[in-house]
Amino acid sequence: MTNRRDFAGTVPVREQHLFDQTALERWMELNVAGYAGPLTIDQFKGGQSNPTYRLTTPGRSYVLRRKPRGALLKGAHAVEREACVMAALGQADFPVPYIHGLCTDDSVIGSWFFVMDMIEGRIFWDASFSDISRHDRAAYMDAMSATLARLHKIDPASIGLDPMNEDGSVTHAKRS
Repeated sequence: MTNRRDFAGTVPVREQHLFDQTALERWMELNVAGYAGPLTIDQFKGGQSNPTYRLTTPGRSYVLRRKPRGALLKGAHAVEREACVMAALGQADFPVPYIHGLCTDDSVIGSWFFVMDMIEGRIFWDASFSDISRHDRAAYMDAMSATLARLHKIDPASIGLDPMNEDGSVTHAKRS
């Protein structure tokens, strides 16, 4: 059984996920409004299938999500789709992190990536909310259900997202 501590928090960037920090800093200077280094990079333990990093500067924190290196199946690890959908949802005032930029130039850090705001919060690894008192669980479930209902009320075409292609890619997205 996997312990939730195996996925919570950050660690130094794993060797197989290292990249050129100087190149990233140059990209952020050009593409992230208000960026001011120096930059510290740590890797989230539980980045799912896309390596995920916490980028910390003296004034703020960001999250970087990237495709893994190497040959990938078409449509797999589509960080561009993830960034596009979250940016469109943000335009609809849905609670998602602000997307600062998407990089589709492999030469910067070795794969496509995007940078978004780091939102501090609480992650529930156990869907039964076992860490919450029985008395309070209903309020958490209600909040989760209300957020999902709000998401399902958004018409993708109304926020600039055409239906997904068969491979899961988005054919069009409204740009801000």
